Order: sequence, then structure tokens, then C-alpha cells
Amino acid sequence: SDQLEKVFNDNRPQIVFHAAAYKHVPIQEIHPWTSVDTNVKGTLNMVLMADKYNVDRFVLVSTDKAVNPINIMGGTKRVAEKIIQSFNEISNTKFMAVRFGNVLGSSGSAIPTFQKQINDGGPVTITHPEMTRYFMSIQEASQLILQCGALGNDGEIFLLEMGKPIKIDQMARDLIKLSGLEPELDIPIVYIGLRPGEKLYEELRHIGENKILTKHKKIMVLKNKNAVIPWGILKISVSNLIMVSKNLDYDQIQIELKKLLPTYRPRELKPGINQNDPYSFKVEA
Repeated sequence: SDQLEKVFNDNRPQIVFHAAAYKHVPIQEIHPWTSVDTNVKGTLNMVLMADKYNVDRFVLVSTDKAVNPINIMGGTKRVAEKIIQSFNEISNTKFMAVRFGNVLGSSGSAIPTFQKQINDGGPVTITHPEMTRYFMSIQEASQLILQCGALGNDGEIFLLEMGKPIKIDQMARDLIKLSGLEPELDIPIVYIGLRPGEKLYEELRHIGENKILTKHKKIMVLKNKNAVIPWGILKISVSNLIMVSKNLDYDQIQIELKKLLPTYRPRELKPGINQNDPYSFKVEA
């Protein structure tokens, strides 16, 4: 907080783009307390500073994984969305969020991973033959985040048009062919199963979030005023979540996230299975 205070005091920013977060799903499933610390507490610290130093606009970079989340990453990012929407009601700063899918070429992106596996002679490992994801380029993501910062004025969540979801299996096969090789003939394909916290497909909006077009053809606004919780109430729940995360208590973090997020469906421990083994979980039906 002291470091943040110095940055805000020295620079007095007019606009803040808050993109700092943990993004890799399986890692956060094993260490949920670090996810809460960065994605929730980190966002709260930024929000408080933006308000204190009269920032004009604050843009939270969010994710499609925040919609009906089943993992810690999506859950904590959904809490971050809730924080900015609630705080927007009591602040002079205009808070908004931008929600989109995977960015091609970003850290941990699938294509560089597949490319390396192909160069090494395979196998190419795919979690599931039916898995799909939304993709956009770094250039698209950057431009659209800036556009949303200019368009937003009242606690909106922006949705970026990403076309149709892409099958990961097809993407891998296309990459193998583009490398002049034949899938399964030259380069074996192995299905390794969903990793901890992964969904087969992502969603872009919650039930009750109405999609409204803007003057930018690739940007839509999601409106659901009824979902905004007064900050005085939300603050208590967020504080409880941050507090239990300090005890490194996996189960308590899940309980507090469930209280905060009605649509959160975390994986549950199988009885008698080692809690520290990330592959010992099952998805709650």
C-alpha cells in the first residue's frame, strides 16, 4: 500500500487500467490464497487509491472465466468486478470493467505451447477434444480496452466481440498442418483430460446481464443494475474473504467465495483424498 500511495501521489493519474492479476487457472486452484491476495485485495487497494487521488476513470481488465465461475481464478475476478461496480456508486471516479477471453501470444497462450511441442516432434497435448475458447490478438485487446476507457461512465461491464469460440483441437491440428506435417501421422495428439478448475467452454455473460450495443461495433455493454450490492454490505464480505485467505485455509476461502457469488460452483474434495493434490478434486454437479 505504501508503494501504491507513492505511485499515485507522484504521478496523479487521470486514468487507471488495472490489468495486474494471476491468470493461470490450475496454479491458483492449488494456491487460492495468493489468488485472493492479488486478484481481490490487489484490486481493492487500487480502487481505494483511485478514489483517494480523484482518478477520473478506472478500467478493470476482467475475463470470461468470471461468468458462472467454477475455479478460483474466475471467482476472484468476479469479486473484483463486484468491487468496482459497488464502489462506483459512492465514488467520483468512474469505475468500469472489460471482459474478454484468451489473448493470443500472451503468457501461457496455447499456440506457442503447441508450436514448441510440434518442433520437438510431439506429442501435442490437448485437454479435451471438445474444448473451445474465445481468442483475440494482443493488438485487438489493447485497442478495445482503450476504447472502453473512453466510452464508459457508470459502472458498466463491457463485453468485447470475439466472434465464435474456437475448438482447441482444430487449432492444434491446423498448426501441425501449417508446419508441413500430418496430425497423428507425423505428430501424435494426446488427450490429457481437463486440468483442475478448467471448463470445456467459457461463457460471456451472466443470466440477467442484458447486452446493449454501443457506437463501437465490437463493444457491447452489459447492464444489470439489480446485481450491484451496496458497498457497505459488500465490503464486509470482501474483508472476510481477505481475512480467511491469510490463514491459507482452502475450504474457508471456498465458503466465503460461495457466499459472495451465488453462481460460483467450486470443485469439492473427495473424502479422504490429499487436499494438496490438485488432481484429487471432482467438479460439483
